[in-house]
Amino acid sequence: MRLNPIIFGTSCLGNLYREIPMETKVAVAAEWFKAYEHPTIDSAGKYGAGLSLECIGKALRTLGKTPGDIDISVKLGWRRSRRLAPGEEPTFEPGAWKGLEWDAVQDISHDGILWCYEEAKSLLGGYKVGLVSVHDPDEFLASHVSRQQALDDIQGAYEALFGLKTRGEVTAVGIGAKDWRVIRELWNAGIRFDWAMFACAPTLLVHPPELLDFVKHLKDAGVTLIDSAVFNGGFLMGSNMLDYREADPARDAAAFAFRDRYLALCRFHSLDPAAVAVEYAFRLGFDSVALNTSKPQRVADNAAYGTHRSPEAFWSEINAIL
Repeated sequence: MRLNPIIFGTSCLGNLYREIPMETKVAVAAEWFKAYEHPTIDSAGKYGAGLSLECIGKALRTLGKTPGDIDISVKLGWRRSRRLAPGEEPTFEPGAWKGLEWDAVQDISHDGILWCYEEAKSLLGGYKVGLVSVHDPDEFLASHVSRQQALDDIQGAYEALFGLKTRGEVTAVGIGAKDWRVIRELWNAGIRFDWAMFACAPTLLVHPPELLDFVKHLKDAGVTLIDSAVFNGGFLMGSNMLDYREADPARDAAAFAFRDRYLALCRFHSLDPAAVAVEYAFRLGFDSVALNTSKPQRVADNAAYGTHRSPEAFWSEINAIL
C-alpha cells in the first residue's frame, strides 16, 4: 500500500475548537489537489459527529472532483445519535467541537462498525471510503469494565472490516490509536492490519525503545506506517498542549527542557522545527505523516515537509539530546 508522504487530516472540517466557514473548508480542500495530484485525506465519524465527512463531500462536489480523484480514510467507531437542541453541547468531548447539530455515540462491534461505515458513505455523498479502521480502540477498552468483552467487540469489528475488504468495498484495513501498546496488543492477538496510525508517539520527545522495536517489527511485516503525533499535540512547536492535555511546568519539566534545547538547536541551524519533527518520523521508517490545518495557505507548507531533509551534521547533534 503506497501513500503520499503527507496525509491531510480533516478534524478541522468538523469544527474542532472553532467554527470554520464552508468557503474556507472548500479552499482547504482545493489546496489538497495543488499539493498532490491524487491526495489522501483522513477523517472520522467522530469529527464533529459526522460534520467533517459531510463537509468533505460538499467541498469535493463544489470543486468538481470525482470519487477517483482522492483517497479517503475513515476511522470508524462513532456514529450520530440525536439532534442537539440549539446551544446544547454534545455529550462526547464537550467543549472541543463548535456549532454542531448532532450528538454522537461510540459503537464498536461487528454490526456497529458496519453501521458507522454505511453512515460515513452516506455523509460523503457518493465519495468512496477506501481505507477504514477502528477508531481509538484504546479508549474503547479503557471505558469498559469487562476488558475481554471489549476485546471481543473489537475483534468482531475487524471481522466486519476485513469482510468489506474481501468483497472489494474497501482497499485496506488499519488501526488508529493514541496508546501504541494497544496496537501491539491487537497485533499480538492476530489482527493483521494493512496500516497503522500512531497518534501520540513516536516523536522526538517520546520514543521509548520498545515502541521503536515494535515500529520496526510492523515495518518488516509490510504494514504501512502513519505518524499523526509528530508535534506532541503542538507542544514541540511552543503550544502549552501536550498530547491532548495542558502541560504542567512541574510535572513536565523534562519535556519543557527538551523543547528549549530542540528549538534552540533548530534556530542555530536555521531549520524549521516543524519540518524536522516530520522528518524524524520518516527516519524511523514511517511511510506517511498526517498533518491537519484549517488554514488554506498552510496546506502547501505541510506538503513540503514530506520532502524536507536536514543535514546529517544536524542529526548528529540532535541525537545527543534525544
